[in-house]
This record gives sequence, C-alpha cells and structure tokens, in this order.
Amino acid sequence: MPVRNRIKELRWVRAGDVRPNPRNWRTHPAFQRAALTAVLAEVGFADALIARELPDGALELVDGHLRAELLPDDALPVLVLDVDEVEADKLLAALDPLAALAGTNAEAVGQLVSRLETESAELRQVFARLPQGENLAGLEGESAAPPTPAEPPLIEECFQLVVTCRDESQQRTLYERLASEGYACRVLTL
Repeated sequence: MPVRNRIKELRWVRAGDVRPNPRNWRTHPAFQRAALTAVLAEVGFADALIARELPDGALELVDGHLRAELLPDDALPVLVLDVDEVEADKLLAALDPLAALAGTNAEAVGQLVSRLETESAELRQVFARLPQGENLAGLEGESAAPPTPAEPPLIEECFQLVVTCRDESQQRTLYERLASEGYACRVLTL
C-alpha cells in the first residue's frame, strides 16, 4: 500500500506561539505533568510537537499539548504537516490510542527499567509499573513514595483460539455453543 508523506517541514518555533487545538480531548493531571517535568529535567527535550499550518500561517497543535504548555518560552521542534482540519482531527483522535494498543514484553521492559536511575518519585512509580503492563492512569491519586519492587507475576500457561465470524449473528451462535460445552469464552469485536 502506498503511504503519503504528510510531513512538510521541521521548524523550530517558540512553543507558546503554537496554538492549542480547540478539539484536544486529552487532559494532563498533575502526576503526568510531574513525570514529564522530571524527564525534561533529567534528559531534556527529545520529541517533536506535531502541528498543521492554518490558512493564516499560524500553527495549530495536533500532538504535544503538554510539552508546549510546560515550555511555552522555549523554541521547540515542530513537525509541520500538510493535512487539512479533518485529517488533523483523525490524527488527534488516533495517535495516543494507537500507542496505547501496544503490548508489553515484560522481560524486555523489566531489563530496561532495572538499568534506570531517577531522582523523581513519579518516574520511579512509572518505571515500577511497566514490567507488569499495568495501566498508568491510576497513578494520579497515589502517594509519591517509591514503590517496592514486585516479583514478576507467574503467568499460567493457557491455550486460546480466535475465530473470525462473518457477522454478529454467527459470533453469538458460536459463543453460545462453545459456552454450553464448558469453554470459557470472551466476545471481541474489532
């Protein structure tokens, strides 16, 4: 499948001059702000904002709202896209959820975080949760005390089968049949 390159240019722009997207649906709780601030302090800025150019020449963010908000007076790299409002909205709606769909290789991330040191209590909490593949959204209300290292959970061997059905009716029929035969079933719709 041919894929179009929609990156027009990389431009250094004062972050406060890039307009926030009025349709941005992401919120940034205090814990996330503290964790990102820690990464910026310990490593520095290492990712580009993504924006589209408006008809008046101004830039409107697609991704990077918190980074721009935390560093409004800094010149940051901005990938300027050649997309219209509808395409920008698709990216705004899809980028974070697509990243969240990635799985976790517990062994690999465990080895990675075992090598990391940080002064930030927030980053220690984030790093401690990664090997278990835990959702990090719940960290906001937790204490900033460093977590105690946990043993990796033992995963019991199991065998699963995924069946593609032609429609919902066939899916329901197959589910009911397998459930009645004693199989533990889950219904997925992708």
